Amino acid sequence: MRVLLDENVPRKLKHRFSPPHFVTTVQERGWAGVENGALLQAAADEFDALVTLDRGIEYQQDMSGLDLRLIVVSASSNRYEDLLPVVPAIESALVRLGAGEVALVAG
Repeated sequence: MRVLLDENVPRKLKHRFSPPHFVTTVQERGWAGVENGALLQAAADEFDALVTLDRGIEYQQDMSGLDLRLIVVSASSNRYEDLLPVVPAIESALVRLGAGEVALVAG
């Protein structure tokens, strides 16, 4: 599964995902600073899922019609150390979600 980490997720977290997940970051794609609506559209063209810490994005953006899974992570901070324990739950959500669906993963 092709997974995109939003710019608010530490880049080095991408190395903690297991195959078959291919993970890249918004910064690597050159999309840093792109507004959420445009980012979701661009991500849907190239990725299967977007992982973000942007709480409320699922209410602010219309996911209908997008071929993209959205995983919103709720953690005490966006520090790598705080997000690392949440990676297995993110991977589980990636497997169970269908396109256009949203999951909230708490850490």
